[in-house]
Amino acid sequence: MTDHYRTLSAPATGEFKDRGSKFIAYAWPVCSEEEALAHVDALRKEHFKARHHCFAWRLTPDGNRFRANDDGEPSGTAGRPMLAQIDSFGLTDVVVVVVRYFGGTLLGTSGLINAYREATAEALRSAMIVEKIVKDTFSLDFDYALMPDVMNAVKKLALDIFKEEYSERGLLEIGIRQSEVEDTLLKMKALIWKVSAEEAATLDWPAGLSVEKK
Repeated sequence: MTDHYRTLSAPATGEFKDRGSKFIAYAWPVCSEEEALAHVDALRKEHFKARHHCFAWRLTPDGNRFRANDDGEPSGTAGRPMLAQIDSFGLTDVVVVVVRYFGGTLLGTSGLINAYREATAEALRSAMIVEKIVKDTFSLDFDYALMPDVMNAVKKLALDIFKEEYSERGLLEIGIRQSEVEDTLLKMKALIWKVSAEEAATLDWPAGLSVEKK
């Protein structure tokens, strides 16, 4: 199971020049196509005199959603080389936009491929890259009598708490790394019951506690 991925922690830029043409690359961490397109649209307005605004993105932890756009450059000379660099750096949830100011000299297919590739690489080389963990969210709905045991288990397992609500009952939303869900839930159950993991495997959750995946 792939439950981790690499992405950018902050925006980054890079630049490449060839025979008068200037290629300015902008890279951002993003979580959706809408967010990626918003960056593209903003750059079109900011660099309205530029000849091309080419872009590429790869999305989702498994990297299955992607797009490459040449924005008027010869097919395959801009978006694809840019996407290849995103992949070379092993990134996802990333968009790169390269703005080209034409310098008056045609660069040819190989020249364009090299320019868009190198501009993208410059931006990604200057970026701060982080590894993120994919977590499943579980809700814990419990009677207040169980609150000390539930909170103790969550604390001992060092689980992320996304949400806390206390009204007639207690409610927690916690995050568990996908590859560790089964083992972590078993350890939690053992801590709440105050038994071994082997014993906990034969037991249901205590009455008054509901554990559900969101």
